[in-house]
Amino acid sequence: MTSRRPRANADPASPEPPGPDEETVVRDEDWYGRALSGRTWTRCTFLDTDWTEVESDGAVFEECTFAGVKFNASRHRSAAFVNCTFRRCTFFDTAFTDCKFVGSLFRQSSFTLLEVAGGDWSFVGLPGADLRGAVLDGVRMREADLTGARLEKATVTGTDLSGATLRGARLDGADLRGSDLSALDPLTVQRAGAVISPEQAMVIAQALGFRVG
Repeated sequence: MTSRRPRANADPASPEPPGPDEETVVRDEDWYGRALSGRTWTRCTFLDTDWTEVESDGAVFEECTFAGVKFNASRHRSAAFVNCTFRRCTFFDTAFTDCKFVGSLFRQSSFTLLEVAGGDWSFVGLPGADLRGAVLDGVRMREADLTGARLEKATVTGTDLSGATLRGARLDGADLRGSDLSALDPLTVQRAGAVISPEQAMVIAQALGFRVG
């Protein structure tokens, strides 16, 4: 049986992350257009930092905290954000290609025009996230927490959602073709106008107790 990875900021005693070491804090800095390729940051905190049009190719962030960071129009390829925490961050016109977000947690962040292609987002926490119109194609999102997430008119194609928590999610008008919907209980989500394939319809029918044949 696969063991669940610990999520970032999972302290049961407090919803807030521990106080950062001031030596690892980047605060109120303008990183506009910077190239972060090939660098590694571990247990760093980025506060109210502008990452507009940042390019990161192969950069690694481990157990980092991002609070109030603007990722607008930034592009990330083969980057890793492992067990990181994102709070009040802005992802406007942001693109992630073949990136790794395993175990990371997002809170109170916005995702307008977000595009994700490939990569591993397993065990990620996106409860209540507003992902309307987002594009998620070929992403591994095993056991992701999408409780109450807004995915109206989103494109979620070829995505592995096995074991994902989708209770209360809004999928109206979403394109879900080619995704693994084995964990989806259609009675616990809003789904009007969502697009699925005949094969997926069979999986859902079986989940509802129907015998198909």
